[in-house]
Amino acid sequence: MTEQTTPQWKTLDKDLNRLARLEEATMHASRPLVGVGISLVFVSLAAVAAAILTGGATQSLAVVVAAAFGAYMALNIGANDVANNMGPAVGAKALSLLGAIAIAAIFETAGALIAGGDVVSTISKGIIDPAGLADTGVFVRAMMAALLAASIWVNIATWIGAPVSTTHSVVGGVMGAGIIAAGLGSVNWSTMGAIAASWVISPLLGGIIAAGMLAFIKWRVIYVEDKIAAARTWVPVLIGIMAAAFSTYLALKGLKKVVAIDFSTALVIGAATGVGIGLISVPFIRHQSNGLENRARSLKTLFRLPLVVSAALLSFAHGANDVANAVGPLAAIVYVQHSASVAGQVAIPLWVMVIGALGISFGLVLFGPKLIGMVGNQITKLNPMRAYCVALSAAVTVIAASWLGLPVSSTHIAVGGVFGVGFFREWYVERRARRFHRSLPPESLPRQERARRKLVRRSHFMTIVAAWVITVPAAALLSAACFLLLRAIGF
Repeated sequence: MTEQTTPQWKTLDKDLNRLARLEEATMHASRPLVGVGISLVFVSLAAVAAAILTGGATQSLAVVVAAAFGAYMALNIGANDVANNMGPAVGAKALSLLGAIAIAAIFETAGALIAGGDVVSTISKGIIDPAGLADTGVFVRAMMAALLAASIWVNIATWIGAPVSTTHSVVGGVMGAGIIAAGLGSVNWSTMGAIAASWVISPLLGGIIAAGMLAFIKWRVIYVEDKIAAARTWVPVLIGIMAAAFSTYLALKGLKKVVAIDFSTALVIGAATGVGIGLISVPFIRHQSNGLENRARSLKTLFRLPLVVSAALLSFAHGANDVANAVGPLAAIVYVQHSASVAGQVAIPLWVMVIGALGISFGLVLFGPKLIGMVGNQITKLNPMRAYCVALSAAVTVIAASWLGLPVSSTHIAVGGVFGVGFFREWYVERRARRFHRSLPPESLPRQERARRKLVRRSHFMTIVAAWVITVPAAALLSAACFLLLRAIGF
C-alpha cells in the first residue's frame, strides 16, 4: 500500500512546490505596486480633504486638484530628499534602515508643523515678475503646472537613483510655466544665475568642510599615540560645534513664530548652546570611552549617538525649511481661490502643511530605502566618524551660506559632503602609500587596477552631477508642457 501511494505524494509535492514558487515570485513582482497603491490612496484622501475644507469657496476644483499635486510632491520629497539626511547614518551602521525611517518620519513631520514657515513666496524665490502673472486664472494654472512638473521630475530622479534638490525642481517648474505665461522677459535672470551658481557652491562647500573635518579627526584623534585621550578632548568639541550650528539654524527658523531673531542674536544663542552641550558631553564621552582599546576602530563607538542626534536634527531642519517651499504653490492657489487676487507672499494653511508633512512620511516609508541605500552605501564607504563629518558639514555650511547670503541646496551640501569624504580618503590613502612604499606608484599600475582602487564610485558621481545640472531645465520643460496641457483642456 505504501509503495503504491508514495509516487503519488511525490508528484503532489512537486506540484505544490511549483505553486509555492510561483506564488512567491508573484508576491515579489507585485510588492512595488503596494507602495503605488498606498500613494494613490493618500493622494485621493488629500484631494477629498481639500474638497471638504474648501467646499464653500468658488472654483474649489482647482484647490482639489492642486492638493492632489501637492500630496504627490510631498511623497516625492520623502522618497528623495530625506535620504540625504539619513543615508550617512544608515551607511555607517549607526542606525538600522527601519530606525532611520522612524526617526526621519517623526522629525520631518515635527519640523514642518512646529517650525515650518508661516508665509511663503508665491513666485518661488522671486524668479518671475509678479506683474506677468497678475491674472488669477493664469497664475493658478502656472502654479499647478509648476507643482506637477516638479513632482514628476523628482519622481524620475528617484527612479534612476539620483538625489536632487526639490527646491530647485520647484524653481524650475515656476520658471517654465512663467515663461510660457508671461515670456522670457518675466524671468529674473540674475536670480536664476545665483541659483545656477549654487549647483557648484553647495556641493563644493559641503565637500570641503566635510573633508576638512575628517582631516582634523585623523590629525588630532586617529593618528596620535593615545587615541582615547585625544577623543576625550576633541569629541566634545565636535559635538559642541554641531550643537552650535543647529541651535543657530533652529533659532532662525523655529523661534521666528514667537520672537523675531536676527542673525547676530541667533549666533549668540548657538554659541551659548554649543558651549553648554560641549561641556555636558565631556563626562558622557569619558564614560563611553572607559575600557575601549587604544585603536581607531574603538573610536567609532563615541560617534554613534552624536551621529543619530545630528541625523534627527537634520530631518527637523529639513522639515522646517523645504516643506514650505514644496507646498508653496498649493498655498498660493488656496489664497488666490479665496481672495481672487495675487499676493507676493501668502500664509500657509495648517491643512496644507499637514499634507506636506504626512506625504513626506509616507514617501519616506514607501520609497525612501532606495535613495538611503545609495547615499549611505554606494557612493563611498562610510563609518560613524566619516558620516558625522558629513552631518557636521551640512549644518555648518547652511549657516555659513545664510551668513554670506549664498543660495545653497541642503541636498547638494549633504551629497557633496559624502563625495568630499570619499575623495579625501582617496588622496590620503595614496599619500600614505607613497610615503611608506606599501604599494607601487599609481602611475605604474594598469588603468583598470587604478580604477578598482578608487574609493568613490565614478558612475554615481557622474549620474548625480548630471541630474543636478539638468534639474532646473528639465523641470522647466516639464512645467511648460503641463501649462500648455492645462490650458488646452480649459483648466
